[in-house]
Amino acid sequence: MKDDKILIYQVLPRLLGNTNSSNIKNGSIDQNGSGKFNDITTLFLEKIKKDGYTHIWLIGVLAHASTTDYSSYGIPKGFPEIIKGKAGSPYAVRDYYDVNPDLAVDVENRIGEFDSLINRIHSMGMKVIIDFIPNHLARNYKSINRPNGVVDFGENDNIDVSFSPQNNFYYLPNQSLKLN
Repeated sequence: MKDDKILIYQVLPRLLGNTNSSNIKNGSIDQNGSGKFNDITTLFLEKIKKDGYTHIWLIGVLAHASTTDYSSYGIPKGFPEIIKGKAGSPYAVRDYYDVNPDLAVDVENRIGEFDSLINRIHSMGMKVIIDFIPNHLARNYKSINRPNGVVDFGENDNIDVSFSPQNNFYYLPNQSLKLN
């Protein structure tokens, strides 16, 4: 009889392949490093497949707010005042149609590197789960890869009211941000 048991292996790629152990508090990607899509190798996948895992759950792969400057690649800069640490939280998505550039060896080919990872996982006979978190947006959400006809969250909001069911965000009209 076929064993239909599902075993899921959860992976945060920015930690998995990171060989930099400096762990500097509030350190940059240059100081603390980051794992890459390419670090999830066939050898690694063979090992977890042998251990009985049937699925890989990838967390933190969607593009999220960080303080790393990728503006030379057309990626909007973040606002450090509202980002958790320099690497940011994987649960503050800034573009649902893009992947985290920190996880790519070649930032311009980040989608290709991600596709290659998905193909590696599938070639091992395993399935992929992507940590899709629709209620967790970065305040500076701005998609650079959205399909035609799709508008960004908040793009059509009425910022003159604090709450409207037609808005994607809450607002504090006529008030500036005050940081302590």
